[in-house]
Amino acid sequence: MPFSHYHIISARDLSADDILAIFDRSHEYLSFLRSSDRKRHDLNGVSVVLAFFENSTRTRVSFELAAKRLSAEVTVFQAASSSVAKGETLLDTVLNIETMKVDILVMRHHHSGAHEFLALRKGRVQSSLVNAGAGQHEHPTQGLLDAFTLFQKFGSPTSMLRGMRYCLVGDILHSRVARSSIPIFQTLGAEVAVCGPGTLMPNLEAFGVRIFSHIDEAVEWADALNVLRIQHERMQVGLIPSLREYVQYFGVKHYHIQRKPSLAILHPGPINRGIELEAEVADAAQSLILSQVERGVAVRMAVLALLAEARKSSM
Repeated sequence: MPFSHYHIISARDLSADDILAIFDRSHEYLSFLRSSDRKRHDLNGVSVVLAFFENSTRTRVSFELAAKRLSAEVTVFQAASSSVAKGETLLDTVLNIETMKVDILVMRHHHSGAHEFLALRKGRVQSSLVNAGAGQHEHPTQGLLDAFTLFQKFGSPTSMLRGMRYCLVGDILHSRVARSSIPIFQTLGAEVAVCGPGTLMPNLEAFGVRIFSHIDEAVEWADALNVLRIQHERMQVGLIPSLREYVQYFGVKHYHIQRKPSLAILHPGPINRGIELEAEVADAAQSLILSQVERGVAVRMAVLALLAEARKSSM
């Protein structure tokens, strides 16, 4: 079936067929990225603007490389040096950018509902929007690249990820990665759990996940851990007693992967070595962290290409 989405805003909007279509294209692009070629022309003539209202390294560079590898026209919008600093509204900023004939707007914003707000302005906002991270809401392409990384290890187009046990560890409350990963992995049939302090857990009744209160329990249960960093920049004082106690109960340590060599380790970055992961874990053979980064470019290439094709077919 053709990809029918005009925007990528929430992981909850994606069906299993949508996700598998993204994975199928990602696999093709990953093979291309590993070849000696450096340029395809899938997005020739397509204009992509990267608008990051929050700091980013991996996601911004990944999207920029993804667009350039496909021959898109790429512009990086710097919010700090723009009219946003003078009080211009988000809608006015986007409408002004769009006047310059933009096809796809990849945006990270500190407000959770920024992308939905723009998408509801039908008839005014014409670009396809890609959510590259929104406040404490979602980060769908991160969820997709995490799932694609484990899909290549554990899954198949017929079984998807059925039977795989996937656990998110750490600061679930502030994690937009968790809010995107949970629905994606559940849609693909995986069993999903979370592990972390009760003070860093949102209301999880609607998510249908298992909850572990100690890292040893999570390690024993899981096939793969996605270990999240403590987000000090979003955190109120007093949510954890101390980093030392957090490490004791929720840090992934070298002995965990020694006891369970089959355990896959993921991390969306940046890593706080010695806190959520011991350095030996981050650098171990079981670590798929750099694989995530590599696959992130392929997944974002797939998302941009599929959106461009959907736009073209709707015209």
